[in-house]
Amino acid sequence: METILNIYLIIENNIVTAYKCKAYEREGSDEDKIRFLKERARVDFSTSYHFDAPQNKRGEYMPYKKFSKIEAQGLQYKLFEEIFEKFKVPEKPLVCVTPVVDGEVWAK
Repeated sequence: METILNIYLIIENNIVTAYKCKAYEREGSDEDKIRFLKERARVDFSTSYHFDAPQNKRGEYMPYKKFSKIEAQGLQYKLFEEIFEKFKVPEKPLVCVTPVVDGEVWAK
C-alpha cells in the first residue's frame, strides 16, 4: 500500500497562486496508480485540500514559466514539501500534477 497524490497547480494569469491535493492509499503498479490519478483528476479537484503557493521576499507568487523551468530540472518536489508533510509521504512520492488554468482543470 502506497500513498499517492493528485496535486493541482492553481494558475491565474500565468502566476502559480495555490496548490490543491488529494491523497489515496493504493496498491498496484505505478502505471495503474498514475492511470487512477488521471481518471480522478477532474472529480478530485473540488474536494482536494488547499495549500498556499510559495511567495518571494516581496510577497509575489511564482510565474508559471519559472515553475516550468524548475519542473524541467526535476526539482518541483521541493515546492511541494508542505503537501508531503501534511500527507506524511516519503521523499519523491508518486504524484500526478494537473494544471488548473484560470479555473479550468487541464486533465488529460
